[in-house]
Amino acid sequence: MMHWAMEAYPLPRAAYIHVPFCRHRCGYCNFSVVADRDDLIERYLKAIDLELCRLDTPTIDTLFVGGGTPTHFDAEHLQSFLKIVRERFHLSGCCEWSMEANPEDITRDKVAMLHDHGVNRISLGVQSFNIDKLRVLERGHSPETAVNAVRAVAEMIDNVSIDLIFAAPGETLADWQSDLAVVSGLPVTHVSTYALTFEKGTSFWSRRAQGDLSAASESCEVDMYQAARQELSVAGFHHYEISSFACEGSQCQHNLGYWKGLGWYAAGPGAARFVEGRREVNHRSTTTYLRRMESGDSPTAEREAITREQYARERAAFGIRMIDGVDLEVLESETGVPLAELCGDVINQSISEGLLVKPLPNWIRLSDRGVLFADTIASRLLG
Repeated sequence: MMHWAMEAYPLPRAAYIHVPFCRHRCGYCNFSVVADRDDLIERYLKAIDLELCRLDTPTIDTLFVGGGTPTHFDAEHLQSFLKIVRERFHLSGCCEWSMEANPEDITRDKVAMLHDHGVNRISLGVQSFNIDKLRVLERGHSPETAVNAVRAVAEMIDNVSIDLIFAAPGETLADWQSDLAVVSGLPVTHVSTYALTFEKGTSFWSRRAQGDLSAASESCEVDMYQAARQELSVAGFHHYEISSFACEGSQCQHNLGYWKGLGWYAAGPGAARFVEGRREVNHRSTTTYLRRMESGDSPTAEREAITREQYARERAAFGIRMIDGVDLEVLESETGVPLAELCGDVINQSISEGLLVKPLPNWIRLSDRGVLFADTIASRLLG
């Protein structure tokens, strides 16, 4: 099958930068992270500047800096990093600039520095407000530190998102409901909730295999997810994507771009980009990434040019994660792929099973029950 013409795909208006540094690696983490390697920070700053300068200062509407822990930088290195970003991108007047942060790294001076450089959204890796659960998850902060971090950020940056994990080993539904109850008393505008997963290669994966940790039952996980949907709704959050809840006007624009199939630039170890119909992923190893950049080689480890049909299917699969669903007619007009016809059998099967509904002739969205089977529906749409 032919790949669609590059000129038919607009240049990205979004960018992601990966900062790999952390104080320590949590047992469930499978991201591209290095702990106790602050000796690499100077080399990283030079490398990321070199990679970004190849982009020729694109104009972007969203910028997401993730990790790792971007706020792990000390004040001097954080200042240098923020200056590099400002020099290598032209941020549009409405640009959403998100930075991930851990509660134990938040200081008023750092928040002020982020604010002064244009960061207008902070995503805090809270994960829980329960001291026992935080210990199980191997997090480095206390519940009090998390609460204080949220409030300190909100004093200067009013768009504050937090991540919460549920279905941790030993966690009860009541424990999870207590976590959710704390949220309603904080100046939070966005909440992302994730069931704990045991990823191959992590210490949690090994500990589960050895019987040291046990996963929550499927029914318990479902009960916790439904509790999040109900209690966050009561607290004023709109459920707009499978894992995402936002106050009015606070949806994550960067992630919406992913789910809508828009392209994005990306830089840093393990960073994945989608530009002009090509998907590329940088090498996950921070030291390998640095060596490649320093020797003038490409940091890219994987490349794939996707077909028009792949692109259309992926847009449907990601789009169905949004609670409002997908307009198949719009997808066809933008990709040239008759997705309603191509996926007709699996769509009808999913409707008959009560997992999808059709609010309009060309529109599909997950049913209330289907929300629990979003990955199954996405897999069917991918073919």
